Amino acid sequence: MFKTVLFPVDRSREAREAVEKVVNIVKTYSSRLVILSVVEPPAEDAATPSEPMSSPEAVAKLLSEAQAVFSQAGIQAEIIEREGKPAFTICDVADEIGADLIVMGCRGMGLTDDGASDSVTNRVINLSPCAVLIVP
Repeated sequence: MFKTVLFPVDRSREAREAVEKVVNIVKTYSSRLVILSVVEPPAEDAATPSEPMSSPEAVAKLLSEAQAVFSQAGIQAEIIEREGKPAFTICDVADEIGADLIVMGCRGMGLTDDGASDSVTNRVINLSPCAVLIVP
């Protein structure tokens, strides 16, 4: 059913909590797992330097740590690193790899209309070329 699962990761608690669901799905369906990290390019008018998470070393460390977690569970995972707007890049990669499912943590953005419309999760749900599982 889910031949290819895409798991976008960041340093959020929600992403860490989604790992167990990803492990269960990948093992149940013998899926191919692709872990994605998206680095948003700094805004051209940004007066402050970009945050440390956007450094190539930090992204490589995040991806290798995620890959190690899945390796301990007996799952071989591919990793992809991209630069771009997170929601659009996640959906583009899902399309490129032929993902059947995107699993991602839900980050609370509040109950305002602005928070809901600006969340990466909400945008992925609306733009995704495949099913999306949001882990609360």
